[in-house]
Amino acid sequence: MSSAPLAGRLDGLLFFPVTAYGPDGAIDLDAFRLHVRRGIDDGAAAVFACCGTGEFHALAPEEFGAVVAAAVEESAGRVPVVAGVGYGTALAVQYANLAERAGADGLLAMPPYLVTADQDGLLRHYTELTAATSLDVIVYQRDNAVFTPETVVALARVEGIIGLKDGHGDLDLLQRIISAVRTELPGRDFLYFNGLPTAELTAPAYRAIGVTLYSSAVFCFAPDIALAFFRALRSGDEALVNRLLDGFYRPLVELRNRGRGYAVSLVKAGVRLGGLDVGEVRAPLSEPSAPHVKALTEIIEHGRAVLTAAAE
Repeated sequence: MSSAPLAGRLDGLLFFPVTAYGPDGAIDLDAFRLHVRRGIDDGAAAVFACCGTGEFHALAPEEFGAVVAAAVEESAGRVPVVAGVGYGTALAVQYANLAERAGADGLLAMPPYLVTADQDGLLRHYTELTAATSLDVIVYQRDNAVFTPETVVALARVEGIIGLKDGHGDLDLLQRIISAVRTELPGRDFLYFNGLPTAELTAPAYRAIGVTLYSSAVFCFAPDIALAFFRALRSGDEALVNRLLDGFYRPLVELRNRGRGYAVSLVKAGVRLGGLDVGEVRAPLSEPSAPHVKALTEIIEHGRAVLTAAAE
């Protein structure tokens, strides 16, 4: 854990590693460490461990603590480590305490489990979670945790909540949220993240309303493509951005949409295609079919061909 504020350290491509399992289905910390180490060496600006891509839902508490600790040890302060937490308030607090003991720099608070709460209940949940930890919290908007602008203003008033990750995808709502926070809390440095699956596809649209931070699952298995896209987007190289959107990201999203759970299992298959055996996904997720893995191989190859052509 670094003493520097988390908000000031989240500037760059955000890495959401998969959780590695061995042949027996148990956590493979050696493979996970290598995955994290390679990601940091390749240029990740932060490591978000045990989040959606990392199968938070499938981890027992002791496994969660071990994985977060391994990410912290591999980071060694070079980049911040943010851990996912979720379920109901009591369990979310327990996971937050585990992450804090493991040395994490912050938390990504995922939606509560199962129930659909009203805005007052959601505000109470995230406020109580934040009060129970010294770690900074990013709230993840998606599924059964979608907020009104007024609720986000209230969240932004809570000491320790530093940002909102949007996995809902309603840009009209998000623009109104940003406007409300800016109006009601002038000078508040509140962070916004694009948290949609394969966020690069929508990154130009999010960037247009001022949201420049995003999570990259592609970075797990094709960091060269992910970084090239990130740099092209940041530098204004629209030609390369569009070539990668057309030749890599759109085909990838269309493939991802062909199977339930592919936002995780297809990513894990991509990591294995790169030569690192991180095992299969845990139930209830399923592995992608062989034809879909072959299609993924071809999409990655085509993405790299786009980069080669752009460099000539």
